[in-house]
Amino acid sequence: MTDSSLHPSIVALVSLAANIAANHPKKGLCQLERLRSLGVSDAQIDIVVDIARHLRDEAGQMIDSEFNDAFVPAANTAAEPATVTEGSCCVPTAKGNSCC
Repeated sequence: MTDSSLHPSIVALVSLAANIAANHPKKGLCQLERLRSLGVSDAQIDIVVDIARHLRDEAGQMIDSEFNDAFVPAANTAAEPATVTEGSCCVPTAKGNSCC
């Protein structure tokens, strides 16, 4: 039988990403402290934060776009940022990190 438990740093990274992506009021600060105490580098944490923020922002853009299409079609002008279409997997973050 194999041990299927995750390393505490993986759990903390997943929790940090979920907190950021969900706009949780605690902002993942507890996980940030935990990750640093486990020796996870700021560069690795930065990648996770970048991807989580990207997914959060992308979801918000998609929701806003759907709302605008249903409520105010004239509000959809060229000023709106590009969004992911339903058929695509994901768009890399502004820093170039893949979220897939």
